[in-house]
Amino acid sequence: MAAIKGDKTLAELSAQFQVHQSQILVWKQQLQERAEDVFAGGNRKAELGPTIKDMQAKIGQLSLENDFLFVALGRIDDASAKR
Repeated sequence: MAAIKGDKTLAELSAQFQVHQSQILVWKQQLQERAEDVFAGGNRKAELGPTIKDMQAKIGQLSLENDFLFVALGRIDDASAKR
């Protein structure tokens, strides 16, 4: 924010925050490009991706599949050992 205000030079900001000048420029550019997204409220959560509930459901599904395949592999190994 200090870089956007323009009260201090890049050299002053770099010394104050102990960050390289190029990093300050990168952050400034990112904020200018995405400021609307940062401060926009509302329906932003819907765009973020799957919820924790969705991910927990997927973990449960994958866990069941993993258990099923583990048991099936055990049966195959048992059958081939009997031959």
